[in-house]
Amino acid sequence: MGLLDNKVVLITGASRGIGKAIAETCVQQGAIVAFTYLSSEEKARALEAELTANGGVAKGFRSDASNFDQAQQLVEDVVAAFGTVDVLVNNAGITRDTLLMRMTEEQWDDVINTNLKSAFNLTKAVQKPMLKARAGSIINMSSVVGVKGNAGQSNYAASKAGLIGFTKSIAAELGSRNIRCNAIAPGFIETEMTEVLDQEVVASWRNGIPLKRGGKPEDVANATVFLASDLSAYITGQTLHVCGGMLM
Repeated sequence: MGLLDNKVVLITGASRGIGKAIAETCVQQGAIVAFTYLSSEEKARALEAELTANGGVAKGFRSDASNFDQAQQLVEDVVAAFGTVDVLVNNAGITRDTLLMRMTEEQWDDVINTNLKSAFNLTKAVQKPMLKARAGSIINMSSVVGVKGNAGQSNYAASKAGLIGFTKSIAAELGSRNIRCNAIAPGFIETEMTEVLDQEVVASWRNGIPLKRGGKPEDVANATVFLASDLSAYITGQTLHVCGGMLM
């Protein structure tokens, strides 16, 4: 028996990194996984094949989470394929890091639209099947940067802080219908993106973390499974820090 047996889990931005780990872990726990991708059809089909190799059920959908109409259509397509959406993981996100004095309006808008507006789009879209079922779990991927801020990331920090406020508001709105909404705030998670960084810099970041290591995508995925499952049935409106003690 898995923690997510037969639950339909919709994950945005799952073709790599944290999103991919969430998709893999959810399938291992018995979930039916619908995931979105935007650019690489090849990576999406490879992930789909991986997730279904041992009897898992998963399907990739090309969709831009920051586009309102595409988000509505995505949820309609997932419901048509699998009957409902039990869990939504708003994971899609990008960075466009630079100091405010150099930041363009486009760099600001791109990050806010992908990281924050997408959560509005998808959460609004999944309300219908979740309200019908009078059950659901919505999980928004924030960041420790959204809590403490970071120089050169004002757009990213604003988007991730906005997700925390959004999470609390949706939890208050939908709690009476047994729909929960929580956020996860990862710290320094080592993915494909961090492999290309200067290793001395990476080592200094690790040393600044009480657990003396960077997080793994699986660490975030395990937290996601907990918030998606019935183990967290009395938890809503919260932000779970997965950061090795970076923030206390």
